[in-house]
Amino acid sequence: SLSSVAGSGYSPLDDDEDAYARGRYSETPWCSPIKVKHGSADCRTPQGGYYRNVLGTRCDIRCQKGYELHGPAQLTCQPSRRWSGKVLCKQKRCPTLSMPTNGGFKCSDGAYFGSSCEYYCSPGFQLKGDRTVTCTDSKAWSGRPASCVDTEPPRIQCPSVKERTAEPNKLTARVFWDTPEGRDTADGILTDVILKGLPPGSHFPEGDHKIQYSVYDRAQNKGSCKFLVRVRVRRCVTLNAPDNGYIRCSGDANNYGATCEFSCIGGYELQGSPARVCQYNLGWSGVEPTCAPMNVNVNVRTAAALLDQFYEKRRLLILSTPTAANFFYRMQLGMLQPAQCGLDLRHVTVVELVGVFPAQIGRIGVKLLPPSLALQLRLLLRIPHYSFNIVVLDKHGMDKERYPFPATPAELFALIDTFPLRKEEMKLQAATGQSCP
Repeated sequence: SLSSVAGSGYSPLDDDEDAYARGRYSETPWCSPIKVKHGSADCRTPQGGYYRNVLGTRCDIRCQKGYELHGPAQLTCQPSRRWSGKVLCKQKRCPTLSMPTNGGFKCSDGAYFGSSCEYYCSPGFQLKGDRTVTCTDSKAWSGRPASCVDTEPPRIQCPSVKERTAEPNKLTARVFWDTPEGRDTADGILTDVILKGLPPGSHFPEGDHKIQYSVYDRAQNKGSCKFLVRVRVRRCVTLNAPDNGYIRCSGDANNYGATCEFSCIGGYELQGSPARVCQYNLGWSGVEPTCAPMNVNVNVRTAAALLDQFYEKRRLLILSTPTAANFFYRMQLGMLQPAQCGLDLRHVTVVELVGVFPAQIGRIGVKLLPPSLALQLRLLLRIPHYSFNIVVLDKHGMDKERYPFPATPAELFALIDTFPLRKEEMKLQAATGQSCP
């Protein structure tokens, strides 16, 4: 009956509902839905039903690129209505970048996946490596980590050209300057400044002199600068020795302040300036000298006046004989004739005094002395009248040696070559290559 059916608490309709409910139960959500932030879950139910979180559901967990799974890779929906574990997709991290010496870096998102870091260097340093690196999915940085290297050379500034003129009678000039200081654009630390060339305060000879300073930084980069020290010597035109004469100059012969002295060979006397100086205006002082053949004036009144003409110019070899037929006299003349060049080389003039007063004459070469002058010469020099005699006088008129018999040229030359003035003459003659043929 209806009541019995109703009272039983069961009806076909109820059965249908129960059956529906039972069927639906297996598909009813059992565990809470899985949501994986930055990831996904790939789930399979035991019956392959619609819902993905019923009892027994298994889910494979995956993370997005750049994220890594923390927790089990598979979750199961358990009777406790809980999943079998907890999962988290955490952003991947690369190793912390090391800060480059003398530089740094800036990153868009720290050391996390996808973060870009850009390196920079302190002033004076250059970047070596990749300027930008990115944290990749493999938890490694792309590119080579950069370093900051000092490639810029230090700077050093030299003075400008130093020009100087040599002082009078000198061929050098003393030149000073301040030692330049180097400057490093990087860490400011420099090694010693190295100088190539003469140091400041040196005496520089004529010409251009290159001076170079070099400086190194700690990275061995080299900075250098150069300048010139230019020394000029003011010069007059070069003077030459007069014909039949010598020239002897101080310094470099024609530099400002140089003095040139002139002298003549034997038998010639100097006319003009015996010394000339190169002046600042590059002209020579004085008058150009010449060497003129010596002209002995025999028409003087005294023997002293005659000797004065030879003073500092010629030496005298005085031959005195009582008669032209004297054996010693003739022998002496015979020896002196071939030695004439050697006598001239030594600035020697031969004076012959022949005969006895009143029949007395004197002779210098082809010039005859008046009898009174010849007599005065014998008296002045105290030369015996009645025997052969030789007197040697130096350029100062000093009585140096006497011979009562003929002397060989070798003896005479050996004597004369010991005279102080003669030693200077020998140096001059050697310098000009003057000698007898």
